[in-house]
Parts: sequence; structure tokens; C-alpha cells
Amino acid sequence: MGLFSFVKDAGKKVFGKKEEEADADAILAEIKALGLEAEGVEVAMDGDKVVLGGTVTDQVTKEKIIMAAGNVEGVAAVEDTLEGNDPVFHEVKKGDTLWGISKAALGDGNRYMEIFEANKPMLSDPDKIYPGQMLIIPQG
Repeated sequence: MGLFSFVKDAGKKVFGKKEEEADADAILAEIKALGLEAEGVEVAMDGDKVVLGGTVTDQVTKEKIIMAAGNVEGVAAVEDTLEGNDPVFHEVKKGDTLWGISKAALGDGNRYMEIFEANKPMLSDPDKIYPGQMLIIPQG
């Protein structure tokens, strides 16, 4: 369980107009559109915070669901009450590369593809990351 901060004005647009409020159904639809197993996942909104509850199939799915919900424009935080361990995330800063993040977080820049794979399907290319984006840092 945890509360994870995201950059509200960065991320994928799924709500239509910029002034439109974040909607739990749109967040759940985005999670499913990414091909993530969302059976048993409950999504609620508390202002600009997404609240996730219920059950997930495994830890990797939990981490990806949190990322999918948080990396949506208009979402400032994700409160996680899903079963499983707390994930480790990294906020992308200007000038970051997956290689540099991998060197700092995993001790070896050549392991950047592990971070890329952990963040699929939210990432489509290892070179397409942006400041404010949150990434999963795989553990173990």
C-alpha cells in the first residue's frame, strides 16, 4: 500500500478536453486498453487522485496498473490499496535516458532493457520517455 505522486500536467490524454475532470471509468478503460488484467481491480477518484483497490494476478501487473493510472494527464497521485508489495518508481527528469536511469538504479546502464520491459505497454520505444513520467524500476 502506498501513495505515489505523478505530474498532473504530463501523461497520456484520455479525458478529452483539458478542463475535463479525471474519471474512474476512463482510467479503468485505459488500463484495459493497455492489455493489463484488471479483473478484480476497483478504480475510484478523489479529486485528482486515483484510488486503486481489489486484487491483481501478480506483482508485475500491480506495478503496471499503478503506472498506467498515474501516467495519465490530470492525475496527480495514485493511492494503492491493491494486494502485494510496494513497487519502486523513478520520475524521469530532463536529460534522463533509460541507460542513465539503469546505471543509477540497477548499477549497470546495460540493463536499461529491463526497465523498458517492465514498463511495457506504457512505453513503446526505449528512447521515448519524457520529464515527469514515472517508470517502474524492476526489483530482483
